[in-house]
Amino acid sequence: MKQSLQLKMGQQLTMTPQLQQAIRLLQLSSLDLQAEIQEALDSNPLLEVENDADDAPQESSQQTKNDDSQKETSDALNEQSLPDDLPLDSTWDDTYTSTTPSSSLSSSQSFDGEHDVYQGETNDSLHDHLLWQMQLSHFTDEDAAIATAIIESIDERGYLTTDVTELVEAIALPEVDVEEVAMVLKRIQRFDPVGVGARTIQECLSIQLQQLTDETPHKNLALTLINDYMELMGARDYKGLQRKLRIDEAELKSTLRLIQTLNPYPGDVIDQKPTEYVIPDISVVKKNGRWVVELNPDSVPKLRVNEEYAALSRQAKSSADSQYIKQHTQEARWFIKSLESRNDTLLKVAHCIVQRQQGFFEHGEEAMKPMVLNDVAEAVDMHESTISRVTTQKYLHCPRGIFELKYFFSSHVSTETGGECSSTAIRALIKKLVAAENRAKPLSDNKIAELIADQGIQVARRTIAKYRESLNIPSSSQRKSLL
Repeated sequence: MKQSLQLKMGQQLTMTPQLQQAIRLLQLSSLDLQAEIQEALDSNPLLEVENDADDAPQESSQQTKNDDSQKETSDALNEQSLPDDLPLDSTWDDTYTSTTPSSSLSSSQSFDGEHDVYQGETNDSLHDHLLWQMQLSHFTDEDAAIATAIIESIDERGYLTTDVTELVEAIALPEVDVEEVAMVLKRIQRFDPVGVGARTIQECLSIQLQQLTDETPHKNLALTLINDYMELMGARDYKGLQRKLRIDEAELKSTLRLIQTLNPYPGDVIDQKPTEYVIPDISVVKKNGRWVVELNPDSVPKLRVNEEYAALSRQAKSSADSQYIKQHTQEARWFIKSLESRNDTLLKVAHCIVQRQQGFFEHGEEAMKPMVLNDVAEAVDMHESTISRVTTQKYLHCPRGIFELKYFFSSHVSTETGGECSSTAIRALIKKLVAAENRAKPLSDNKIAELIADQGIQVARRTIAKYRESLNIPSSSQRKSLL
């Protein structure tokens, strides 16, 4: 077979580095984007943050004052005697050094000035908090080893996860038995927070009640209820409790109020997770009767190319320097263009969402309309994958709160009139009905389905149960309460 050369013309989609960068920036959250911008600023000397023009006169005036101050300082120093044999390659810090007295205490410690009592670190974990109290207690070396083993077996909620017999084997001391471990455990359970180290919720609540004074109303009745009738209380069988305890409804209500003041998870008081803050990318405000979509300027700083450095490429003496400046200039412009493309796409998608969900911004969740990614993709002439990237981990701030853009997308349920209702609106109706129900006779899933059907929305009972569980709303039997 004879070989030959042929020319063919065709089109092929190529993923350029610039396009890859734009797609990557598009799917970043605001916090990740700020980290990406900071990394670009650190690595590219041609890229800088653009300052507001309004601050320029003030900065110029401040710079003049600083120059005058520096001149006065320089004149004053010239009048002082300086060493004549100062080496040319030395610096100011080599000759004149200023030292500040160091504190004898670390910043992580705090002391009460009069008594010098260590207060501990503000970010101590539950284990650190318990170990600190153990060190202040009068434990023998053997009891301290037992207490350390017990504390290490306590989880974040404050419960002991290891059996006492297993602790005896783990400690591996010849004279330690189950009774001694139980005695040390009883002392730890009186540490702050009270009830820590309990093995069951029944034991935890009982320990907290025992710490109350004898004058506390209904204390003994609450102890009897927790120790002997915990199952009836969990099943909310209030008639059975009144019959067993031989008390009336008013006394049972007072006892239940006392039990509600207890903390079933004492470890949560100490082991509090740090608050996670969200920086909204979009702000929606109502101006002159219209909902206006704006980009949050705090989420993305304005960048620009340093023109002074860029002009040095024409004055560079070597081709390597000129090529270095040109390359970083081009990269800075690509990065800025990718940021602008991200912002334009985000604004376009957010504007479409606000236009379709104006009922939510006016009236709340119950007015939410069903919407899927394809609806927005067709409206803005983009692919669904692009809409998915734009709406993931991007947040919108409006008078009703902060919401992820994904929140506005939901499936639909057909109504009797032939229309559609959003699943988000149905969840809002369930939440509203449960909030207004009689606690003594809570609404069942069937009853909720009937009430929603009265509004023209046909929803099956199993769908109501699914939505209710997604809202973390217990069943009707668990919601029953006298209080």
